[in-house]
Amino acid sequence: MNQHPVWPFVDAQQPRFHALSDAVWAVPETCYGEYKSAALHIEEMTHQGFRVTPNIADIPTAFVGEWGEGGPVIAFLGEYDALAALSQAADVAEIQPLEDGANGHGCGHNMLGSAAMLAATAVRDWLRETGTKGRVRYYGCPAEEGGSAKTFMAKAGVFDDVDVAITWHPAAIANVMRSSSLAAARVDFTFTGRASHAAASPHLGRSALDAVELMNVGVNYLREHMSDQARIHYAYLDAGGISPNVVQATSKVRYVIREPRTREMTALIERVKKVAEGAALMTETTVEARLVTVASELVPNGPLIDAMQKNLDRLGPPPFNADDISYGAKMQATLSEDDIAASYAMAGFSKTEDKVLADFLVPSSAAVVDLPGSTDVGDVSWVVPTVQMWGANYAIGTPFHTWQMVAQGKSGPAIKGMTHAAQIMAATGVDVILDAGLRAAAKADLAARVGPQGYVCPLPDGATPPIEEMAGKA
Repeated sequence: MNQHPVWPFVDAQQPRFHALSDAVWAVPETCYGEYKSAALHIEEMTHQGFRVTPNIADIPTAFVGEWGEGGPVIAFLGEYDALAALSQAADVAEIQPLEDGANGHGCGHNMLGSAAMLAATAVRDWLRETGTKGRVRYYGCPAEEGGSAKTFMAKAGVFDDVDVAITWHPAAIANVMRSSSLAAARVDFTFTGRASHAAASPHLGRSALDAVELMNVGVNYLREHMSDQARIHYAYLDAGGISPNVVQATSKVRYVIREPRTREMTALIERVKKVAEGAALMTETTVEARLVTVASELVPNGPLIDAMQKNLDRLGPPPFNADDISYGAKMQATLSEDDIAASYAMAGFSKTEDKVLADFLVPSSAAVVDLPGSTDVGDVSWVVPTVQMWGANYAIGTPFHTWQMVAQGKSGPAIKGMTHAAQIMAATGVDVILDAGLRAAAKADLAARVGPQGYVCPLPDGATPPIEEMAGKA
């Protein structure tokens, strides 16, 4: 292996960030409620000597740490939010909540932020050691799961002076992300009717619950007449109470509406609104629609993808050993063949041999697969050239947002994959600092992809993060 000059700095710092990842795993907090997790990150940033600015974009759990003066600005994006109702004991290959109904890190964000900060710190150490001009930043970004905090941060302009942004996401197979994602919006529909006694005077009631149910039926019929890539999901936030003998006067449903492009998503939202209005008309209720959060699709960046891929090829896969593979086999035994196939499909190729952990790199012949989900990294990628990778942290086949992912979140393979991702990100950051031509090519690529209009934030003017509404309620 041809050693990159920044990798020794990653190795030297990694124990502190392994501890940070474990500490965040132990205090899982959801969407805008990540006060303990953000405090742990800020404590480490302060220990490392970064200049910390809290409460960025008026979000209490968002912050930025910066080190350096002059030169290019390289940003590492970190997350630390968890998911609701995924509490799970570590390293146990069966469902075993630590606390019934509690949160859990079912998407690996305890590692995501820790590895991004490790990469930022290693680049800082390299800058200081070499005397190279440059500024390195770590952005603490809350509420990726449902809150789209980065969209509000992008609208506030906190990324405007960044030259390049770098991040990653824990997964099963290490790979550079080459594709776009789905744009997504969360829209709340609140129906208001009239209460009455359901037996004595049902004719006087106007049921908001009926309106929500009719809306859901209408949207289900709409599914036949939207694009194949579109996705619509919903959940009841308020069913109108627990008394069936009262005609429900209010009811509220939250929809997630996704399309490959923001423009298409906006058009689909309007169609869903018409269905809601029709449901209100049928039930003689009223409806109010409110856009809660929105995230744009990812803009890939060719020059940065190539630069990150070179570092991945240079480093190779994580150094998993026999104990790691034995551990992974225990976890993989809880998964189905379909789960395992899905991991390979997301990486763009099919399984050719039985593997427990990804001690290999994705073949160059793999297809580029558009991400089936959404991320608020998309809005950052419209403002600044952005690159990210998938890590190799879990047994192949581990689905996102599951107890299996929580169970593996502190394991040896997970931590090795986390350090591996930090090495790739740090090396890419140093390459960007040293190569003005790479920075220029990345900016030209972004300009060509977004067109002359550039980034138009999909949030309406005056929109504010739904902190009080969503904190702790992902």
